[in-house]
Amino acid sequence: MKVDELLKLIKIKKIKGHLPAEVTDITTDSRTAGPGSVFVASKGYTVDSHRFIPNVREQGCRLVVTEHPVDTDIAQIIVPDTLRVASLFAHALFDYPATRLTTFGVTGTNGKTSVATMIHHLHRAQNIHSAYLGTNGLQLDEDVTKGTNSTPETVTLTKSIVRALDHGAAAMSFEVSSHGLVLGRLNGVDFDVAVFTNLTQDHLDFHGTMQDYGYAKSLLFSQLGNHPSYAVLNNDDAFSETLRTVTSREIITYGIDSESDFRATAIEETIHGTTFTLGSPAGDFEVRSPYLGRFNIYNLMAAIAALFAAGHDIDKIVQAVPDMPPVEGRLEVLDRSLPIDLIIDYAHTPDGMNKLIDAIKPFVRGRLIFLVGMAGERDLTKTAEMGTIACRADYVIFTPDNPANDDPKKLTDALEEGATHQNFRSFTDRKAGIIHAIDVAEPGDMVVLASKGREPYQIMPGYVKVPHRDDLIGLTAAYEKFGGHNENQTE
Repeated sequence: MKVDELLKLIKIKKIKGHLPAEVTDITTDSRTAGPGSVFVASKGYTVDSHRFIPNVREQGCRLVVTEHPVDTDIAQIIVPDTLRVASLFAHALFDYPATRLTTFGVTGTNGKTSVATMIHHLHRAQNIHSAYLGTNGLQLDEDVTKGTNSTPETVTLTKSIVRALDHGAAAMSFEVSSHGLVLGRLNGVDFDVAVFTNLTQDHLDFHGTMQDYGYAKSLLFSQLGNHPSYAVLNNDDAFSETLRTVTSREIITYGIDSESDFRATAIEETIHGTTFTLGSPAGDFEVRSPYLGRFNIYNLMAAIAALFAAGHDIDKIVQAVPDMPPVEGRLEVLDRSLPIDLIIDYAHTPDGMNKLIDAIKPFVRGRLIFLVGMAGERDLTKTAEMGTIACRADYVIFTPDNPANDDPKKLTDALEEGATHQNFRSFTDRKAGIIHAIDVAEPGDMVVLASKGREPYQIMPGYVKVPHRDDLIGLTAAYEKFGGHNENQTE
């Protein structure tokens, strides 16, 4: 693409050096910058990539986007916010890929991964080529590539859409984080359907106040374009009333307690799933869901409503539900042949933990052993409450979760402050805590490993990502104690 065409996309800029006539690629990763590419430098939370500009020059790159002039002979486009420009450039360079498929954006404190994944699964059940992008990585039909962020940085996100199109995807669902919205990572994605799950306390280390956190979420709905697009709102969450005021698009609601366009009644739950009657604009349908818990009824209704908004027949959607696969790392029961119920889940907020325990409590045969971690360098005002909620279990284990540069003991001490009984142990090493949870479990007990799901790493000092899998550690310990075999044996 001609560089002159890219420059027309931004008003506030300075040019230093002689610009190349064309570029063929864009990257924010200095290691992939080379001839024909434009490298976008940024000042991140841990690394200022402006310092890698000499490296990209040596690799043959001849154009960089910077936030300040750099002493080099490489051509520079100097702008106030490089990552917002990166989004504009990336979508233009790849001919606005998001406009060539149906896009679903899912935001909220809890449930983003589940709803976005369910949307993907429901498309696949109807033999529609589909893609998902979020915490569990990039999924193209059934092929998965692991990722690191719920909403990846803007160039990676754009190239993921291109990969989805190359794979033949007709639809793509995205987890839309508040960070991603505020930082402009989704600029250029004009969503067809925006979905809201819920709003509870989280990420106040980044947003400061609940008001600002809610405002960040609302950006998804206020930015819906003028083409036919829809807002799918949880009618049982009070923040939906605010979202009604920020979008001009048609609203479709779902709920259990409130009159809604999609409403679940006659709910029956077992450890293996849920059945309910779904009231909908097309009539009532009996739904047999493989997902456990009341919160997963909300998640499933959100996904069904999203597909309905995009023009799918409700009857065909409901027929696909019983055969949907599990949402990886979300209330996932590991190896049902074990004499204990071993469950992993991503719950890491007070609301998420309460909903998780509400879902599993009716099915606990023996003791409930509950392990939870607190993340480092995050808002600690919710931590004591998390400790209190964890103590709804019979036995509790506190650990760090991605401690980064925080003292792990500070994190477990903060959880202990909320403890309401003495049946708990704290471990500064999460793996040791998981092994202890299995060690104290007896046949009939339920062991829940909360806060990480299938996240494949721990973020340690220096922001080093160390391989870690709750599920593999838990299964290995369980097989060693109770017998059995783990095909994915961990260290």
